Amino acid sequence: MLTPITRGDLPCWEIRHRNQTLVIAEQGAQVLSYQRDDEHPLIWLSEEAAYHRGQGVRGGVPVCWPWFGALDFNPAALRQQYALAEPPAHGLVRQQPWVLQHSLEESDGITLRFGLSDQADRQSLPPVEPTLTVHLDDGLSLALNNHNHGNTPVLISQALHSYFAVSDSRQVTVHGLETCPYVDALDDWQSHRQHGPLTVVGETDRLYLQLPDTLHIDDPGWQRRLTLSASGSRSAVVWNPWVDKSRRLTQFAGDAWQRMLCIETARVLDNALLLGPGEQHSMVVRFVTTAL
Repeated sequence: MLTPITRGDLPCWEIRHRNQTLVIAEQGAQVLSYQRDDEHPLIWLSEEAAYHRGQGVRGGVPVCWPWFGALDFNPAALRQQYALAEPPAHGLVRQQPWVLQHSLEESDGITLRFGLSDQADRQSLPPVEPTLTVHLDDGLSLALNNHNHGNTPVLISQALHSYFAVSDSRQVTVHGLETCPYVDALDDWQSHRQHGPLTVVGETDRLYLQLPDTLHIDDPGWQRRLTLSASGSRSAVVWNPWVDKSRRLTQFAGDAWQRMLCIETARVLDNALLLGPGEQHSMVVRFVTTAL
C-alpha cells in the first residue's frame, strides 16, 4: 500500500508491505525510515530531525550526488567540472525536489522510481540524469542510477548515505572490511589498511576501498545481523561522530552517536564513476536482517 503523507513541510510517501513500513521524502528522494512491525528499526532517524524545505533531514538515507563530501576533497578532474562559490557538502540534489515517476505493486514486492522534478534547479548539474529505484520485499533495495545524456565524459562521486540503527555503536562489529585499504579523513587523509573486523572506539570517518560485495553489521544487543549486499560499487564510507562532534551537529542529540552507525555505499576517491556519453550505470545496495 502506497500512501501520500507529510512530515513537517515535506511531502512524503509511506509504503506498507508484509508488516514493514517505509517512509520516503520527495525532497531528495530520501528514505527517512524503514522498520518491520514489532522489531527495532533498521534505518536510524534522528529524534531531533527537522522537516523543512531546502534543509537536509538528519538520518535516513540521503542521496549524495554528483559528489560526496566536500567538493574540495574530491578528485581534481571532478572538481574542475564545477565553478561554484560555495559548493554544498554532499552534492546538489539532497535538498532538491524529486517526484515519484513510477510505481508497481505486485504480490512479491513494491517498486518505486524517483527522478528529479521539473522544478529542480539544474543550472549547475552535469548532463547526467539520476534516478533512485526503491524495492521493498522481504528486505529493502536501493538503486542509484545514472544516465549521461551529454556528449562528453562526466566524473561523479556519489553515496547512499545510510544511517543504520544499532543498539549501541560501541558493541557492534562490522565484518567484510578485513584487509581493505582505507583513507582516514581524521588522519589528514592518510592511507591505511584494515586489520580484522571493525569496531567503533572513537570518532570514525573512513573511506574504504576495494570492498567485497557483502558487509555485515553484527549487533549482539539486538541479537541481529544486518547484511549489506552491493553491486556497482567497490567503496563505502564508515562514519560515527562519537561524543565531541555530536555536540556540534544540527538535528542530533548529544548521545545519539550511541544509536547509529553509517555505512554509506559509495563511488568515491579512485572508485569515482566515469560515465561516457550515452552510458548508464546503476549502484545497488540491499539491506536484510537475520537473527544473530
